[in-house]
Amino acid sequence: MKFWLFCLPLLFLLSACAANRVIGASPDVTVLESSDLPQPTRVDLVAANRPYLIGPFDKLKIDVFGIEDLTREAQIDASGRLSFPLVGVVEAAGLTPGELAIELEGRLKGRYIRNPQVTVNLEETVSQVVTVDGQVDRPGSYPVVGKMTLMRAVANAGGTGEFAKLDDVVVFRTVDGQQLAGIYNLKAIRRGNYSDPEIFANDVVVVGDSQARRLFRDIITVAPLLTSPLIVLLR
Repeated sequence: MKFWLFCLPLLFLLSACAANRVIGASPDVTVLESSDLPQPTRVDLVAANRPYLIGPFDKLKIDVFGIEDLTREAQIDASGRLSFPLVGVVEAAGLTPGELAIELEGRLKGRYIRNPQVTVNLEETVSQVVTVDGQVDRPGSYPVVGKMTLMRAVANAGGTGEFAKLDDVVVFRTVDGQQLAGIYNLKAIRRGNYSDPEIFANDVVVVGDSQARRLFRDIITVAPLLTSPLIVLLR
């Protein structure tokens, strides 16, 4: 009951101030005289790919061109460090694979190899994942590499179950120490009522009927999600 008393005024505040929503606010709509979406340009495709940052326990494939003994799989330790032959310990956490490759080249160059060419590829990640739970075929944690959206996260988990409740999917997120939750309608996203929201590492997505969803049952009953998502601050 206390949760409902807190959320009711917040609900009306959000309805009156839709422009200030944190996640997934509906954009202005312009009707195009076309039956197809325009194809993205090369700039659009590059901009959509957020660089991946290496984290603890990530598995990497490191290739030093022409030197087979230095080409290997390596795992980042719990403190975010990488141990590599001839190089020693490298602080890898927070670097992109490309930045780590440059760091390894710099340490190998001169004393060991005249002109090293290093390639670093991500093999497996456990540090930047989204958790998908509820009425999906394969609940679990999935890596966030590049840009991830809610629909893609659900698809990675095998899609929704046959009888899953799609009109109130909850995304939990921590921002600057504050707990936030966004309530989305997958049917509305599929219909194009509003855009597919972006998902970030450490988000928790809960699909369909669950204990998490029941926290919001009063809000969902009062404000059905027909045209836009609903964002709430948890205390």
